[in-house]
Amino acid sequence: MGDVDTELRTARLSLRRPSPADIDAVYRIHTDRQACAHNPADLLASRTEADDRYRNWDAHWQQHGFGYWAVYRTGADAGCPLGFCGVKFVRLQGRAVLNLFCRLDPPAWGDGVATEAAAAVAGWAATHRPADLLVARVHPDNTASRRVAERIGLRRAPHWDTDGEDGPDLLFISVRPDDTDPPA
Repeated sequence: MGDVDTELRTARLSLRRPSPADIDAVYRIHTDRQACAHNPADLLASRTEADDRYRNWDAHWQQHGFGYWAVYRTGADAGCPLGFCGVKFVRLQGRAVLNLFCRLDPPAWGDGVATEAAAAVAGWAATHRPADLLVARVHPDNTASRRVAERIGLRRAPHWDTDGEDGPDLLFISVRPDDTDPPA
């Protein structure tokens, strides 16, 4: 596993490994239809499902030493999590990749928080997991997520597009010479 970063810091944010205290935020955000509008399969129906989601995230941390971080404002604005952002291993077209995930509470939208958090996570991945392909799966109608992926340097890769749980996913990938060819 190596040395892990359980906290990432930016100018305005602290990204921390989620703890059981964050389960209320998992529930709040993942029961919000607006927050999950482009990925309704991620909606939760109960607090038990939020507990399960947290346990799955924590198991990924325990197994790999990284995962999703809870996103907090720093300083006087600190309080409950604004959302969650991080990476986890998924299989995509027969290959293990790092899937970038970012889901924020709608009141946190529009202030650059998603870009700032995703950039911190992408920087962490480039430093700590440079051999792993970073991907962002974006629903075609989700222009905000598309902009975030582009702002953090991911490139559109139509040859990686796939069907997700909620329909087609447009793929954005970290660019390295060995990632420009379509998957086998």
